[in-house]
Amino acid sequence: MIDTFGRLLREDIGFGDITSQLAIPEDLSAQAKVIAKEACLIAGLAYLSENVTKLGLKVTVLIKDGENAEKGDIVALIEGNARKVLAMERVFLNILGRMSGIATTTRRILNKINKTNPNVRIAATRKTLLGPLDKMAVIVGGGDPHRWNLSDHILIKDSHIALVGIEEAVKRVKKKSFIRKIEVEVETVEDAFKVMNLGVDIILLDNFKPKEVSQVVKELGDRGLKGKIILEASGGINEENVKEYAECGVDVISMGLLTHSTKSIDFSIETQRKMIPQV
Repeated sequence: MIDTFGRLLREDIGFGDITSQLAIPEDLSAQAKVIAKEACLIAGLAYLSENVTKLGLKVTVLIKDGENAEKGDIVALIEGNARKVLAMERVFLNILGRMSGIATTTRRILNKINKTNPNVRIAATRKTLLGPLDKMAVIVGGGDPHRWNLSDHILIKDSHIALVGIEEAVKRVKKKSFIRKIEVEVETVEDAFKVMNLGVDIILLDNFKPKEVSQVVKELGDRGLKGKIILEASGGINEENVKEYAECGVDVISMGLLTHSTKSIDFSIETQRKMIPQV
């Protein structure tokens, strides 16, 4: 399991939450309500619940990952030692807000293009802050994570091509294991046509205009390669122009903005003393 929560918590606590240690009795119990301050798609609560439970706290999820929350909804309850609740609340909110923001943006974009091209996939990129957690949020929103890391599949980028050329790079990577796909990034229509003959699995059209994407899609069909080679468009694609790219018939649209520019959702935690029933 990804230890991002633990790492961020250790960084935030430092040598100890000195305020809580001085102000809060060691044995005091608390209950915290996690409240959505705006409408969103929830993402991250499953991951956070698992990690917060390891601290000895009890988490009750009221709105699950992939479900919608409205402004003012209580999405989860956290109960247990008050010092522990106070120590983890900022990291909890930061991760929940970021992941829910990414999921919400991904779902909004998918809803925008669904009628135009229901088969196109919206994918993340490696432009992430919290790495796998960002990609998990994209999945919750209905998107594709793309590569989780550099070992997932072979992607020959412009930097590789600048050093050895397209043909030589493809020739070398064909010594790969049969389980890994080969993807090649191209920057011109001419290079896209050239790569079609090299036996690759995916062609990444980088910074192509919609008209150029349509040219490549048509050529792929004319050569009888539609469905055999995946076409991915990336670079400069945003919420304003994504529909144009979907209309071109491309298979995948990868968007860095899902993870590098998405606004976090605002959540708050309201904490109160938990009364222990008398027996």
